[in-house]
Amino acid sequence: MSKGKVLVVGSNATRIEIQGGGTGPTGQYLNETVVPAMAVVDAGYEVVLATPNGKQPYIDPASDHAAHFGGDEKAYRRGRDFFDKDPAMTNVHTLRAIVDGGLDQYAAVFVPGGQGPVVDLMQDAELGKILRYFHERKKPTALLCHGPIATLAALPDAKAYRAALIAGDKAKVAELGKGWQYAGYKMTVFTASEEIPIEEQFLHGKIYFTMPDALGAAGAEVSRSAVDFEPYVVEDRELITGQNPRSDHPIAAKLIAALDRAIVAA
Repeated sequence: MSKGKVLVVGSNATRIEIQGGGTGPTGQYLNETVVPAMAVVDAGYEVVLATPNGKQPYIDPASDHAAHFGGDEKAYRRGRDFFDKDPAMTNVHTLRAIVDGGLDQYAAVFVPGGQGPVVDLMQDAELGKILRYFHERKKPTALLCHGPIATLAALPDAKAYRAALIAGDKAKVAELGKGWQYAGYKMTVFTASEEIPIEEQFLHGKIYFTMPDALGAAGAEVSRSAVDFEPYVVEDRELITGQNPRSDHPIAAKLIAALDRAIVAA
């Protein structure tokens, strides 16, 4: 019998804007999606996957190999098979259907990274409703790598906030960032320095804003690991954030612990 449902929110983005015009390839990271999801299932919880359009997330090819599973080919194969074949990953819902179906049935929400969330999730109105619901009820809310940028969907006008970031209009960003539910929260996110090799090797261009700046401008207290690409997780109240792909196992452990505490408290 399931101990409860965990909502996993995925991205449908495949391209991201780069400075000077045009776009570069992007998507969602495989390990960031399946490692926490499989851990949650192994801990006795049910996973429900939802995306803006109800289709499976596009897995960024940069993440689709054993290197992101500690070089363990068997772990990679298990993760790939889970994403490709397990009903938890193949029976995908729209975010709107999740909202309409009632959010009270979910014990927690988790948003994995890859740059995809920077394109669609951070300005998705339905995700904004979901995040505000979980925030108001102090239910565990976990986000990994670029995933924490999705918390900005909870802003009153997330689309305009993102547009102001791209335009470099700092005054407008500051104005539109007011009233954010997570202002004052300690969190982490993929760093500007970690972004550089992604921009150089895969995007062949620079994206318009850094993740720490986008969150900090709305009031987040962003911290980071001492060394790039080292596992780092921050927990503040109901919010659990992980910095990079290698934070996949640690954030899973923190999320499961928070879920188990909620059961004991209930």
